[in-house]
Amino acid sequence: MAKKGIKSAWFCTACGAESPKWEGRCPGCGAWNTMTEERISSGASKSIGPARMRKSRPTKVSEIEAQEEPRIHMPSEELNRVLGGGLVCGSMVLIGGEPGIGKSTLVLQNILSIKSRKILYVSGEESATQLKMRADRIGRLSDNCYIVCETSLENIFEHIADLEPQLLVVDSIQTIASEAIESAAGSVSQVRECAAQLLKYAKETNVPVLLVGHINKDGAIAGPKVLEHIVDVVLHFEGDRQHMYRLLRAIKNRFGSTNEIGIYEMCQRGLREVANPSEMLLSPTDDNLSGVAVGVAVEGIRAFLIEAQALVSSAAYGTPQRSVTGFDSRRMNMLLAVLEKRVGFKLIQKDVFLNIAGGLKVVDPAMDLPVICSVLSSNVDMAIPRTICMTGEVGLSGEIRPVTRIEQRISEAAKLGMEKIIIPRHNLKGIDTKKFKIQIVEVGKVEEAFRQLFG
Repeated sequence: MAKKGIKSAWFCTACGAESPKWEGRCPGCGAWNTMTEERISSGASKSIGPARMRKSRPTKVSEIEAQEEPRIHMPSEELNRVLGGGLVCGSMVLIGGEPGIGKSTLVLQNILSIKSRKILYVSGEESATQLKMRADRIGRLSDNCYIVCETSLENIFEHIADLEPQLLVVDSIQTIASEAIESAAGSVSQVRECAAQLLKYAKETNVPVLLVGHINKDGAIAGPKVLEHIVDVVLHFEGDRQHMYRLLRAIKNRFGSTNEIGIYEMCQRGLREVANPSEMLLSPTDDNLSGVAVGVAVEGIRAFLIEAQALVSSAAYGTPQRSVTGFDSRRMNMLLAVLEKRVGFKLIQKDVFLNIAGGLKVVDPAMDLPVICSVLSSNVDMAIPRTICMTGEVGLSGEIRPVTRIEQRISEAAKLGMEKIIIPRHNLKGIDTKKFKIQIVEVGKVEEAFRQLFG
C-alpha cells in the first residue's frame, strides 16, 4: 500500500514539464519519449533555505541607480575573460563537460589559489582523500578552503550555517538530493528543487555559487532545461581527451559576452593557461605540404591563427565520403558546391576530409576562405606557402564577403611573422594600412584568391 501523501507524476527530462500521466510526446517542448515517472510529496515542501526576503516594491526605471556588479577576481585570467571580468557576487555559475575533461580540476585549482575568502567545497562524487590527492598533484594547498562530502541538501545548509562561507562550490548538482522530494538524486524534480534552493541562498546572502554539472550523450547539460534558465552563467568545458588542449566557452552569461573562450593545456600538475593560442595551433614544421591553409579566426575579442587541413582523393567506393572535424559539415558541403559551380573544380567523385588543427571547433565564418583554399591545395597537390594567411567569408556566388575585426586579424598575423595576408575587398575602408608590417592583398572573388596563391 502506498504511503499517504506520496503520489507519482511524469516529468520531461528535456524541459521539466509535469504531467499527471504518461504521454509519448511532451506537452511542453514537444520532444518524444522523454517522460519519466517520479514520486513526489503531495504536502507542502518545507523551507530549507535561508529566511524569506522582504517584500519588494515596483520601481520606475528612471529611479533605479545604475551600478556595476561587484566581482571576485579569479586566479585564472582565462576564466575571468569568459565570465566577463570575474565572478559576480550573488551569482550562480554552472560548469558542464564530459567525464574526465577537467571540470573539477579547473574549479579546485582556482579556489585553492584564493587566499582572501572562506570557501566551502561540497563534493557529492569524490571522497576527501581523493580531493586531497588532486590538491597535492596540483601543488596548491589552502587553509581557507573547507571540504565536505555530502549529498543531502538539508545537511549542506547546516554546514553553510556553521561555516558561513564567502564562496560555495557544489560538485556536482546531479548528486544532491532533498528530503522534501521523494525521488532519486539526479531526477528532474531533485535537480530543479536543489538548484532553486541554492539560487535562493545565493541571492539572499550575496554569496556566489559554483555548480559542476554532468552532460548527456548529446553534449547538453543533463537534467531539465530549467536548470540552465535558473543559473546566471552556463560554461561548457570541452575538448578532445586525446589532445592536451581544453576550451572553456560561455553558453549563457547574464553579466558579460557569450563570445569569449578560454584555452587551457592539460598538464601533469593541472591546467595551464594558454596565453598565445596561435603558437599552439600552428604546426612547428617548416615543410610546405599541400592541403594546409592558415586562417585568422576571431573568438570574442581574441584573434588567433589556425590551420585548416584538407585531404582530397579519388573515391575508392561508389559514394564519395565527406568527413569533417572541428567545422560545420553542412557549411563545408556548401563550399564544395561553390567550388564546383563557380570555379569549375569537379569534386563530386572525390573523397574530401577536413580537419581543424588542435582539436578546436571553429564557428567563425571568416574560416571559409582558408577551408576552400586548403581543399583546392590538396586537389591540385600544390602547397600554400607557410608565410601566407587568409581570412574571409565565402558567399554562394563565389564572392568573398567582409569580416569583422579586420585590424585585429591583420595585427595578429603580423605579430607571428606572416609576410602576406589575403582579405576581402573593401574591408579596409577608412583604415590606415601603413601601420601594418605585412603585405595586404585584397580579393573580391574566390578565383582571385586562387590566382594569388597558385599563380
